[in-house]
Amino acid sequence: MPERWLQVKGDPSVRAFLFEQTRAQSLFDEQLDSVFGIMHQLFVDKGAYHVKAHFSSSQLTCWFYDDPYSYRVYVREEVFDDHFLPSLPSLSYEGRKPRIAIADLDRVLAEFKRLRLTDEQIYLRSASINRINGMIGMTFSCDGSHYIDSENFFRRLDCFGNE
Repeated sequence: MPERWLQVKGDPSVRAFLFEQTRAQSLFDEQLDSVFGIMHQLFVDKGAYHVKAHFSSSQLTCWFYDDPYSYRVYVREEVFDDHFLPSLPSLSYEGRKPRIAIADLDRVLAEFKRLRLTDEQIYLRSASINRINGMIGMTFSCDGSHYIDSENFFRRLDCFGNE
């Protein structure tokens, strides 16, 4: 896959009022470390190859290797239930080599946390990882979206507020 960074501007009316808004604490925000731990387990043990966290609405959207044409949506109550992860079958990627290694996966999740919490006006609203193709997607409060391969993501963190 060629290196790629696609930036898409969203709704101009959202951008016009950007500095009049602040991030509201979501149910996921209260347990971000748990959310990221669950995402890690989905990728490593449960065969999820693409997971999107919707922080503001507290939901995970997941695509699994065994059913790639269907996605599943899990809301906060399901995600934090003690039986959530055990209820999912243990799956592997069946010979596919993910472009995002487990160690890099944890680094991406740590950056998602930083981007969600660092600024009260410009913050991460949703974020996705596709381990198989190595793409990371992020939508910010200014209604701008970024789609970037993981190698560029790590090289270009300064563009996402990392001083």
